[in-house]
Amino acid sequence: MQKQDLIAPLQERIRRSGLTEPRIAVLVSGGVDSSVVVHLLTEAGYRPTLFYIQIGMEEKGFTDCSWEDDLEIVRHLAHRYDCPLEVVSLHDEYWANVVQYTIDTVRRGLTPNPDMMCNKLIKFGCFEEKWGKDFDFIATGHYATTTFVGDQLYLATAPDPVKDQTDFLAQINFRQVSKLLFPTGHLLKSEVRRIAEEAHLLSANRKDSQGICFLGKVNYNEFIERALGQKEGLIIERETGKILGKHKGYWFHTIGQRKGLGLSGGPWFVVKKNIRRNIILVSQGYDPADQYGEHIGMETCDFISHDPWQYAAEVRGLDAPLSREESVEITFKVRHTPDFTRGRLSYDPASGYLIESEEPIQGIAPGQYAVLYDTEHRICFGSGMITRGF
Repeated sequence: MQKQDLIAPLQERIRRSGLTEPRIAVLVSGGVDSSVVVHLLTEAGYRPTLFYIQIGMEEKGFTDCSWEDDLEIVRHLAHRYDCPLEVVSLHDEYWANVVQYTIDTVRRGLTPNPDMMCNKLIKFGCFEEKWGKDFDFIATGHYATTTFVGDQLYLATAPDPVKDQTDFLAQINFRQVSKLLFPTGHLLKSEVRRIAEEAHLLSANRKDSQGICFLGKVNYNEFIERALGQKEGLIIERETGKILGKHKGYWFHTIGQRKGLGLSGGPWFVVKKNIRRNIILVSQGYDPADQYGEHIGMETCDFISHDPWQYAAEVRGLDAPLSREESVEITFKVRHTPDFTRGRLSYDPASGYLIESEEPIQGIAPGQYAVLYDTEHRICFGSGMITRGF
């Protein structure tokens, strides 16, 4: 791919903003994606300011979450491309918002999405309030894009379906997305790696980070155990009431879970949790009916730009939005996966939003978010926290 092809989407996005000399901040992590973001921005003629966010995990006893290597790469990156670098702390904000949200949600027996909250509240929330406000754009290495439909800006998916991260961005608002640049969002992961190798970036062959946003090397279950500890409980077969084994706490398990139960003769699926008694109910078989539902209820939905009714009207060339009394066709996800499911979205003032899926959905987990897309799963409308599935 030629240089101009690599930077053309970035240049077009900035051109549409009307800014000729935009002030750009880049959130850098030391990983390959954000490193290539810096490379492409400078190739396009910009001199961004780099920001490395620290959250002080070592202060909470997470000594296995080292950031020294990341910061060394970031400093090398700043020096090589002659970009200003600021190392900033959002330690208190991160623990008060993302970590506490995660712990509270898990304690309630629900399934959290800390990455989604981290993007909404920290990367594009607290960071914006403290530093981002001084810039026209904030650039990141997320696998996502933005697109215009007419004059309306939308969050849109990346061409790499496996790496697409719009589901982790689906709680941001329009003000946030209007300032975001995704310089690598139109590329495949393999293309990003190749650019890094050809540019001889230190991060070219670094492994992708795993785990909760910003926690890096910390395993999710280890993190939950440090927060909530262990509490032994029973694993019971739902149909027979037979005790099959024991678990270390309901908070380690989620509805629809198949792996990590330690049971023989499977597969076994978590189908229900009794929070008060600390009991996990499981069911055997590849396709137990009680694991599936075709309806997903949400009390509220947060839409980034125009909602699906407005969008449908725009696509049809109508002057006014469709009435929310009629359902609209959408695609959606209830977990991080490359696959989209077709369905219809409706709204009732008394009960909220309801997705009627065209096919049964396995493991609908209250607390998680249903992420809503257009029928071509190109436009990401936003998301709503799941309150029930049936």
